[in-house]
Amino acid sequence: MNVKQYRRADRVSEEILRIISGLFETELSGCWKGMVTFTTVRLTGDLRYATVYFSHLGDDEELASVVDYFRRENKQIRYAVGKQLRIRHIPELRFKYDPSIEEGIKIERLLNEIKSEKKE
Repeated sequence: MNVKQYRRADRVSEEILRIISGLFETELSGCWKGMVTFTTVRLTGDLRYATVYFSHLGDDEELASVVDYFRRENKQIRYAVGKQLRIRHIPELRFKYDPSIEEGIKIERLLNEIKSEKKE
């Protein structure tokens, strides 16, 4: 029984990620400065809560405005997801910053600097 629940949670997570990414590519694309990418969605076992991880490329002030936007518009985003998601209970959404993409870019820059220093 746990295996079936786990698979359902994975499918619902992927669907929520697809819906939210689509919403922000089309309808809500001009709501902030900088680039926002949704990386993953994690659901609780009972499908009541979904943590939506996002990455942001931009400065700290822009990131703060994105976080504020998610906090302010959480109910409307959940409603929009619920219109497309075909399950009985729409999970409560929690948005959490994921710095992995930004950190990856910083590491790549450092590696490129090391490479260029070795060539000299």
